Amino acid sequence: MNKLRTDQENVLIPLIRSRRQEEEKMKKKTSENHEEKSLGLCYVDSLLNLDLPDEEDEGGRRRKLSENEIVSLCSEFLNAGTDTTSTALQWVMANLVKYHDIQSKLYDEIRKVSHDNKIEEEDSRKMPYLKAVILEGLRRHPPAHFVLPHGVIQDVELDGYLIPREATVNVMVAEIGWDSNIWGEDSMEFKPERFLNEDDGSLNEEMSDVTGNKEIKMIPFGAGRRMCPAFGLGLLILELKNSSGLLMLEMMWICLKNRSLLLS
Repeated sequence: MNKLRTDQENVLIPLIRSRRQEEEKMKKKTSENHEEKSLGLCYVDSLLNLDLPDEEDEGGRRRKLSENEIVSLCSEFLNAGTDTTSTALQWVMANLVKYHDIQSKLYDEIRKVSHDNKIEEEDSRKMPYLKAVILEGLRRHPPAHFVLPHGVIQDVELDGYLIPREATVNVMVAEIGWDSNIWGEDSMEFKPERFLNEDDGSLNEEMSDVTGNKEIKMIPFGAGRRMCPAFGLGLLILELKNSSGLLMLEMMWICLKNRSLLLS
């Protein structure tokens, strides 16, 4: 972990300082020429311009983010936008390799809807089985098995259990999605049909809710105010559907000869 942090600092701190210097140069030119100029606002700019209350100062003074804090936020931003999506996609494709009946059914659906080997955004809405496969991948293999721990600020009694003040609570995302009381005795099996209506094969909206707003059945990207913003905007599911759909259109996915695929 120490090496990883050092690598992050070595990469990001020079970029942060360079951006700060460029912004200061631009402000100086603006002041001299009386013309408002800008480099165009980026994520680092918003962090550099952010004012926070100084918790160590009782006089109400405010402070800027430190370089270490900006490194942490930039690293989180970059990792959350790439690692989660790629991890989820890898698990989906691994299950399609293992279960060829699911792969064949998905391929048939994509073929019927797509045009010229392309999947448009409106096409993905017509493929309930594709979304069911993605949702089952997120349920069975969430990219993160737990979200950030939370601190308890006062004693709380929950379902007969006392959670004491100052305790640390970990939300086990994976275990929630594997609960046999909700998903049945086959909860550990990869079964996309659990997200579809039996009568017409359409998407079951109640079972497909992964935000926790109605009932917490699965929350692969957290819930509430700190839920993954990409998921809240609908970008993550769309990206997973398009990526897996295109991969399915182009190739048949199989194991190497005389090899088997073990999914833990």
